[in-house]
Amino acid sequence: MKKVFHSLLAAFVLTACGSEKQAPIDREALVARNNPQVSSFDSLASLSVGNGEFAFTVDATGLQTFPAMYSKGVPLGTQSQWGWHSFANPKGYKHEETLKSFDFGRGHEELYACQFKEPGRQKESSDWFRVNPHRLHLGIIGLELGEGVKASDITEIQQTLNMWKGEITSHFMLNGNAFDVQTVCHPNQDMISACVTSRAHAGVNLRFPYPIGGHADDACNWNANDKHSTTIVRQDAQSALLKRVLDETTYYVTLRWEGKANLAEKSKNYFVLTPEEDMLAFSCLFTPNFQGTVFESEPAVYADDKALPAFTETAAASATYWTDFWKNGAAVDFSHCTDPRAKELERRVLLSQYLLAIQSAGSVPPQETGLTYNSWFGKFHLEMIWWHQAWQPLWGHANLLDRTLGWYETVEPVAREIARRQGFPGVRWMKMTDPSGTEAPSNVGSFLIWQQPHFIYLAELVYRANPSDEVIKKYNRLVQETAEFMYAFATYDEFHGRFILKGAIPAQETLRAATTINPPFELSYWHFAMQTAQKWRERAGEKRNLEWDEMIDKLSPLAYNEDHLYLASEDAVDTYKDIRFTSDHMAVLGSVGILPMNKLIRDDYMKNTLHWVWDNWNWGKTWGWDYPMTAMNATRLGEPEKAVGALLMDKRTNTYLQNGHNYQDGRLRCYLPGNGGLLTAVALMCAGWDGCQVKNPGFPQDGTWDVRWEGLKPMP
Repeated sequence: MKKVFHSLLAAFVLTACGSEKQAPIDREALVARNNPQVSSFDSLASLSVGNGEFAFTVDATGLQTFPAMYSKGVPLGTQSQWGWHSFANPKGYKHEETLKSFDFGRGHEELYACQFKEPGRQKESSDWFRVNPHRLHLGIIGLELGEGVKASDITEIQQTLNMWKGEITSHFMLNGNAFDVQTVCHPNQDMISACVTSRAHAGVNLRFPYPIGGHADDACNWNANDKHSTTIVRQDAQSALLKRVLDETTYYVTLRWEGKANLAEKSKNYFVLTPEEDMLAFSCLFTPNFQGTVFESEPAVYADDKALPAFTETAAASATYWTDFWKNGAAVDFSHCTDPRAKELERRVLLSQYLLAIQSAGSVPPQETGLTYNSWFGKFHLEMIWWHQAWQPLWGHANLLDRTLGWYETVEPVAREIARRQGFPGVRWMKMTDPSGTEAPSNVGSFLIWQQPHFIYLAELVYRANPSDEVIKKYNRLVQETAEFMYAFATYDEFHGRFILKGAIPAQETLRAATTINPPFELSYWHFAMQTAQKWRERAGEKRNLEWDEMIDKLSPLAYNEDHLYLASEDAVDTYKDIRFTSDHMAVLGSVGILPMNKLIRDDYMKNTLHWVWDNWNWGKTWGWDYPMTAMNATRLGEPEKAVGALLMDKRTNTYLQNGHNYQDGRLRCYLPGNGGLLTAVALMCAGWDGCQVKNPGFPQDGTWDVRWEGLKPMP
């Protein structure tokens, strides 16, 4: 009888943990049924191909034929991780001129890179470093359809993004002629290839803009031809090499075509490749420097004996890459669910994986709008890297995150200098920055601290995906340096015998650095990250740091009010009365969900807080990642209906466009942290977390959510 009981118990545990056998997911069918299809010109429905380092976004013609139509939608970008530009700095502005001294009661001066409102040298310097460097649009590649042709002249549009192959196929009619366009991106080069078939013998144009340098723009200034140049360095019957010069920035464009065609300069920075046959296949490579032999004093990217891959080669390489991506990562199948919301959730999940693999998986952290168009001048925000990329190790793509984390090593000297000038040891990671690590001046960003523990959390996810000495050796030093700063940043309150966090703006950015004490998410994150750093010490064969253990033990618990609701910060006693505290991010929910439950938090008080936020928050003031944050909190607290409801809440900033982009507003028509947060939340809702004994804990157990998945890893 005892054996029977234990067998039944074992079967129950296997079922509870989601380990029972199920039929393999048909991954190609899963992807195919979610391929986006476009049948009209829609400025919010552009489609992209890319590889993490480079992306190319097209309109309904399959190329970038009508960029002006899309400039205020999801723009037709051609962007890379290396393509940056700075305007001239004739007055010699220096970054130290952006610094301002603050005293947060930690016994030493702290210098922060700030924006200045008063006219003068410091304002000019801070303005310059906000704008520069900015990301470049490398060039428009569109169809040359003839003078006066408008988008409205084009009919019978049929366009599909085949995510299984990474290929966009486009069909349309113009003046009685059929056009068929195939567009792909090489998986390992900053190169697109396309094949255009039409009896109209339409050409392909290459148009090059000057940057705008705006806070949010498509980076295309078409009225500044006098400020940049494009010259043909060499040309033969099948290829051409173009040199681009913008102020101090130089890059190159290599073009190769098949069949008979002629490349000619139509006007300054405007070239047209005109075919003599019904089919024009070409490849176009963008590069910051050359690798190869010298030709007419310019080093050549490809000599004649090493030509650019042809369209068919690139298409085959793309198909191989994307098939491997979908087969080797995790998969979640919602087709067996009967809840009517499941189909839309599956669509969002599939498109988010594709978009993030091409936009947020490069050698430097991604900007919020990826490689589509510029936001915050094209710079990236380190407090957002978790939202962009934490999903990758959980979904079987730890290599993508590992590729990005290597950048932190290159900017460590800059981060160390930030900590030093503020009186701290270790490294303080910058917030808004560029590949050089230069800190963009900000009266908010420079005071944020929740980007600090991100490095520790992300390194831990890479380790959990591949627990090895190699990973420890690769990241442990920066884990320890990050933790050293975090320990020093916390202040010991001798009167109450506790450690507090102060002198910072929390994730809920409506709070102020001068008055905020113990923001809840940051407290919980400090607790988790410092514990994790200690684990890394032990894995590396080092002793635990006893001072760190004392801080972990004496961190302040989360502050709450008389209704047992957690406050936005310990000093924010009017959290539930003042709209300033109930707008922006409901970061208090991040204390549990993004992070595991810990001793600083009571689960009943946190559940009270979740319910109040659900019923009363100013949801119109939220951002795309607030919904998955709420879903993760609800999942860990045993509220699966709220978890699903949060992911699919009908709010503007939780809108997912036809192409999968998370729309925010007229400025941010795509917002990739929302996509990444969605995937991380779904991983938690399916695979749970360490010690979780519930199958699919984030989905209601009422029979309507038969969610099937493979390959997901639990969260910490």
